[in-house]
Amino acid sequence: MKYLFLLLPVLGFSRLHAQELTYSEEHHQWDADSLGNHRAIVQFNGTGRYAKTIVEWRRRDRHPEQKRIIVQDAQTGHKIRNVKTVTINNEKGTLIFEPVSGKGTYYIYYLPSKSSGSPNYPVVHYLPPENTASPDWLDALPASIKTNTVVKGIESIDAFNSFYPMEVIATDAEARSLVQKYKRTDYVVFPEDRRYPVKLFDRIPYRWVKRGPVTAFKGSAMRGENYAFQLAVYALQNLQNISIRFSDLKNEKGSVITASALSCINVTGVDYRGTPFTKIVQVAKDSIQPLWCLLDVPVSIRPGVYKGTVTITPANAAPSIVPVQLTVTGALAKNGNIEEPWKQTRLKWLNSTMAQENTVIAPYTPLTLKDNVIELLGRKVTIDKSGFPAQIQTFFTEEMTGLKATPNNLLTEPIHFHFIAADGKELKLGNGGLQYTEQSPGTIQWSNTNSNDQLRMEVHASLEFDGFVSYTVKVTALQDVDLKNTTLHIPFTKEAARYLMGLGEKGELRPDSLSWKWDVAHKNQDAIWIGNVNVGLQYTLRDEKYVRPLNTNFYLQKPLLLPASWGNENKGGIIIAQKGKSILADNYSGERHLKKGDTLYYNFNLLITPFHTLNTNFQWATRFYHKYDSIQKIKNIGATVINIHHGTAINPWINYPFIEWQKMKQYIDEAHQNGLKVKIYNTVRELSNHAYELFPLRSLGHEVYSPGKGGGVNWLQEHVDTDYIAAWFVPEVKDAAIINSGMSRWHNYYVEGMNWLTQHVGIDGIYLDDVAFDRVTMKRIKRVLTANGHPGIIDLHSANQYNKRDGFINSANLYMEHFPYLNRLWFGEYFDYENNSSDFFLTEVSGIPFGLMGEMLQDGGNAWRGMVYGMTCRIPWTENADPTGIWKLWDDFGMQDTKMIGYWVSSNPVKTDNEKVKATVYKKEGKALVSIGSWNETDINITLNINWQQLGIDPSKATITAPAVRNFQEARSFKVGEKIPVQKHRGWLLVIQ
Repeated sequence: MKYLFLLLPVLGFSRLHAQELTYSEEHHQWDADSLGNHRAIVQFNGTGRYAKTIVEWRRRDRHPEQKRIIVQDAQTGHKIRNVKTVTINNEKGTLIFEPVSGKGTYYIYYLPSKSSGSPNYPVVHYLPPENTASPDWLDALPASIKTNTVVKGIESIDAFNSFYPMEVIATDAEARSLVQKYKRTDYVVFPEDRRYPVKLFDRIPYRWVKRGPVTAFKGSAMRGENYAFQLAVYALQNLQNISIRFSDLKNEKGSVITASALSCINVTGVDYRGTPFTKIVQVAKDSIQPLWCLLDVPVSIRPGVYKGTVTITPANAAPSIVPVQLTVTGALAKNGNIEEPWKQTRLKWLNSTMAQENTVIAPYTPLTLKDNVIELLGRKVTIDKSGFPAQIQTFFTEEMTGLKATPNNLLTEPIHFHFIAADGKELKLGNGGLQYTEQSPGTIQWSNTNSNDQLRMEVHASLEFDGFVSYTVKVTALQDVDLKNTTLHIPFTKEAARYLMGLGEKGELRPDSLSWKWDVAHKNQDAIWIGNVNVGLQYTLRDEKYVRPLNTNFYLQKPLLLPASWGNENKGGIIIAQKGKSILADNYSGERHLKKGDTLYYNFNLLITPFHTLNTNFQWATRFYHKYDSIQKIKNIGATVINIHHGTAINPWINYPFIEWQKMKQYIDEAHQNGLKVKIYNTVRELSNHAYELFPLRSLGHEVYSPGKGGGVNWLQEHVDTDYIAAWFVPEVKDAAIINSGMSRWHNYYVEGMNWLTQHVGIDGIYLDDVAFDRVTMKRIKRVLTANGHPGIIDLHSANQYNKRDGFINSANLYMEHFPYLNRLWFGEYFDYENNSSDFFLTEVSGIPFGLMGEMLQDGGNAWRGMVYGMTCRIPWTENADPTGIWKLWDDFGMQDTKMIGYWVSSNPVKTDNEKVKATVYKKEGKALVSIGSWNETDINITLNINWQQLGIDPSKATITAPAVRNFQEARSFKVGEKIPVQKHRGWLLVIQ
């Protein structure tokens, strides 16, 4: 491997140019785990027991005096005990050590550390100074000793860990001298090439000292290139609200690159929803703020030298005019040169609006509106004159395999608000005229105003083609008013409220009553799903200041904000109980005083479930192999889709699959030639430290990266420094991730990246390991993944989020907004398949009430119970639960085009005589596969109650057999009516024909 080492002559870091040399070395030159990643190489040429060295290491780390120094004899590899540090600071270290081997080379390691904790979430502490020198050696130390070593170089364990050149600091004296040459007292602008991203935000790099004062930017670009350059503002006073203005760039022949082709990602942008915005840029005194400027070089422009200016203007300081000279070559860039991301050519993706238009995504159908009734796939919503739903209906069958003519009603009466005055009387609001403000295939919007002389309620709502309804409800006090309570009532029918999931409740049969209070500091709970298999509703309570919290181990570091309306200083809550013929969800906010002009936002979202019918044929035909492995081996096993995790040879860096993409493409091409599909791990919850854009993204403050206490592996602490959250670490490839802040422009980059991977690398979809973006980004992703006939398969894995660090939220509730675009669920790590009920399986694991099917993970799942829902585990996740035996049975039986009739279907033709033993039927012409799963706590004998007419089988000629299935059951035959033994927590797969 080629490593870059910085060689620093002993006198020369301040007087001589540093020299960058390339060496070929072994991958591991020293034990970084105990010695750290950096060392100085010194040559002792003197005599005696005392070697004095001054290492001008120019370190960026904080408090170097609090970190241990280890001196090692290069000849023997032994640690030298007799060491005395004289001076340790960021600029240099002066120390004296005993040269035990006499003249020769010695190594000085200056960032040794110790790691503890989980390998994937390591805690790294830098070792404190130690005194191992013997008293005799110290006592004999001369009062004065001259430097008698030569510093041969500063070495990093590899190029990726190197600080050179942009993290090698200038001394304070050098920095002052350089700044004085600019003759400004407010701030200095340092132009910098894209190849050298600014990485120090509180120190001037030595590179700028070496090159001397530079006041103009000069660069070279190809025609059609996405070109980037930096203007780094070094503040000598606090700077407020920096703006930036570009001029046209012109050449001598009159050709022009217009100013509209230039932009600055630090000042302006387009958010993940496609809305332009302006950032407020403040720079604290003694800080550096890089301004990353982007230039779309026109394809049709003439080659030549183009000149213009960039004007930087803080609100509280004089402007700086930076001349810009760009040489445009005759070469034509391919697709903006995005295949060279180390040149920051993909920063343009941050402002992408790709796939923003809300076009209808298959299998959904265009919305239609007639007489206040909106129709969408399998569902109808009738809008009341108030603007709220008067009725919500679904038309899915219990089997979830088709639609029916008669509706499943969700409501007993319209959804409505109550405003109760302090005296207990209701403040009834009159309805204004309902208006539809948008009618398109993907979205229908409407608005209304309801008011009286005390309150005005402005309602703005939209329904999208997948069944997502968004309400913005603005309540304004027209005079001072005291309210005893404000409630939103959602009156469910009993039939539509069989199950409940959320607000601290597992997915189970709905309890008789539920009483819940807000606790955002500890609980990621603002939503609940109430429903049945073929009709249901998730609703979420929010206000105008909602910010998506972090999830997956990090909720407590960025929790929900308590909605001022619903939460009302923790006075609000939800009560769900039967009231008359309804199961009433009473969402209350408690008493409050409103002054005239006060406004509150009682916003809420609805998701109408299911989203579509079950695609059982996809379930039987699509078999995942979740590991990077030989194509031929995977094909021989019988899998059809390969999931490539990160940390592998063709996808090594988490959520950044752009470095080894050529290897990935070669693998995918081979898979396609063998009839297999390939999906890759790629999401946005966290981002690899190998991302080329890491430091440009850091220049955006907390827009992309979440604030945090820092820490994690050495690399993050040594190069990112502080103010981040350390995330997943892969020791095998030394890949360290940083947590993203949530909703940001990185999602625009993500969409563009997924499009590029689909069109240029040939991926067939993505594997999501939990999700840190919302449904807006999910829709965009589905569009680009399925463009031009690509399959766009998405499967979602989630670890069980119902724990303290995740905020006690059900995974299905957390990710339900994404379910319309998924092909399969994989729930997941820490899911207990042994000690939870069949109702939990149905609602929280299987996906069936939402039109999805799933797989099991933890310990391979429970194969017997899983097959009741059509689920197996995934190869090669658990050897003891290898699903290939079940796959073979599927093929032998012919599962394609079977009709799945779950135990939850009232007309199921095969039932057991024990309510804790469930039976699901997979029916074909003249035969059926019956899956039996037991939730009984003891072994039991059961009898099958069979509707032979419904099965279409003559009982006098029927056979009941249990085919041999490896790791599942031995072959056996049963007579019609014979008792069938079922072991606890197990079951059977029986063929009746």
